[in-house]
This record gives sequence, C-alpha cells and structure tokens, in this order.
Amino acid sequence: MKKMIALGLEGSANKIGIGIISHSPSSPPVILANLRHTYNAPPGEGFLPKETALHHRAWVVRLIKQAIRQARITIPDIDCICYTKGPGMGAPLQSVALAARTCALLWDKPLVGVNHCVGHIEMGRSITGAENPVVLIFGETLDIAIGNCIDRFARTLLIPNDPFPGYNVEQLAKKGKNFVDLPYAVKGMDASFSGILAAADLLAKGLDESLPFEKRLKTEEGELITREDMCFSLQETIYAMLVEITERAMAHVGSRQVLVVGGVGSNERLQQMMGIMARDRGGNVFATDERFCIDNGIMIAHAGLLEYQTGVSTKLEDSTCTQRFRTDEVYVGWRD
Repeated sequence: MKKMIALGLEGSANKIGIGIISHSPSSPPVILANLRHTYNAPPGEGFLPKETALHHRAWVVRLIKQAIRQARITIPDIDCICYTKGPGMGAPLQSVALAARTCALLWDKPLVGVNHCVGHIEMGRSITGAENPVVLIFGETLDIAIGNCIDRFARTLLIPNDPFPGYNVEQLAKKGKNFVDLPYAVKGMDASFSGILAAADLLAKGLDESLPFEKRLKTEEGELITREDMCFSLQETIYAMLVEITERAMAHVGSRQVLVVGGVGSNERLQQMMGIMARDRGGNVFATDERFCIDNGIMIAHAGLLEYQTGVSTKLEDSTCTQRFRTDEVYVGWRD
C-alpha cells in the first residue's frame, strides 16, 4: 500500500477544524496540518446554529488554503476528502458537508463521511498507543451531553466562552473549596445531566452579590458559596458519574485500559479521577492534550483515511449529514 494523504473537515459544533494527515504502510501516521478556529458567543449566550454555520462558511476556505500551504503539498497529492457526517448541530454540519462536496467536485476526489465520535476514538488510540481500551466518549446520555451541561452552566454564571467554557469552568473549579450537593443520576450504563443543570441553575441565583446576606447561598457554617465552589461541585459530581460508568464497563469486558477522548476529555481533574480508578484496578488511563481532545480536523482526516483504505467511500448523492449518528452504527473494517 502506497503513502496516502487525506484532508479532513470538522465542524459539528462551534469549531471549524481542517486537518491533513499522511498514512504510510511501515510508519505511524504523520500530521501535516491541524488548524482550528472557534466561534465564541458573548458571555451568557450560547452558540446558535445559524451564527455558527455562518462562522464556519467564513473560515473554511482560508483554513483549507492555509493547511495545504502548511502541509507543503499540492492538490494532486490528496487522496480523499473526509468530513464529519455527524453527530452534531445541523446547520454547522451542513456547512462542512457543503465545503467537502465542493472540494471533491472541484478536485475530482473521493469523499468519506466520518462519525465524529469514531474520529475522536481513532485519533486517541493513535496518539496514545492504547491497544483495545474502554473508551469514555461524550454525547450518549439520557438527555443532554456532558459538554452541553458544562457549557450551559457556564452561560448561567456568565463565565466567558473564550477560549472555551469548559476550560474556564475548570480554572474556577481549582479555586473552589466548598462542595455543594447536586443530583447524582446514574442509571445502569446511562447518565442524566439535565437535573444537575437545573439544580445548579437554581442554586446559582443565590450567588448574586446584590442580594442581602441572609438570602445569599451559604454553607451550613454560614460561609458564602462562590462561583468557584459551584464549578468545583459541578465537576466533582458529573465526573464521578463518568468514572462509575467507566469502571462498570471495565469490569464487564475485563479491560485494564481507559481512553479519555472528546472535548471534556482535556479536563485535568477528569483525567486525574479516571486515573485513580484505573490504577486501583491495576490498569492505566490514556488521554491526549487539547490539540486532539478538542474537536479538530485531523481526527476526521485520520478516521476517514482508515475507512478509505478499506475500500469505503461516500457517494456524492449520499454525502449528507445527520445530527444523530450513533457510534455503534459504524462498521469498523480496519480493525480485527
């Protein structure tokens, strides 16, 4: 098998990512370019689909040109165009799919639609060297995704979106010391975050510094609860839920490896908690930094090229996208 190069386009949420990767038969994948630009809404506001899609359209062409220059390749060097088929937000996904189709038609290249979560997993496995781990991914819950829960909580507390809400919540949580009880909702292998968010939103009203002291949110000892305490409490609760589910999965399949991927996977406290659990079971946790945890184009290029090398491609008439694309719907023909 000859050396192959893929261009990957990711835009399932508020980040537009363009990546270029090279696969060779006898060497590890080589990352040639990994560019990203984020749409940040003002504090207290979320990123709406229409505005996010417009952001992606405004940036996709310049990022593709920049990535090709950075990779020091030409258009004929590219073997396939890979794009995020889903899951994600409808309008941003459509923008990326349109850009991918345009490139494929202009350059006469095959298309490969990629599952967003599979992209995270395969990139994580490649970077960390994990062989066959239990994978902690974010998106399949009984209601809202954990990343969405954190983002909406940050919105309630008017925590800035730049560079991204989860990072800012994490930094505030490091300064928290008073734990506030929040609903803990694990049901078998499923988790629910909407109740936690509702409780946190309600409690956050007691943080208003303009309220009289007697109406402010306080500990049993009478100490005022701060935004830092709320961030600390939120993280400890929701990450404990993820650790419980992951430990149950490890026990069920007899695995000693855990791979933490996805945007929330870059959180140091989550990695620490997961590491404690894994070591207690005689295992290890594998994680990557924000270059590969946070949504990026290189993970789409990597997973798409793995698919393409097994003979999989997406016909132009099938190059759609979907907000709901389950990970277990993907046929993984590149692994035994």
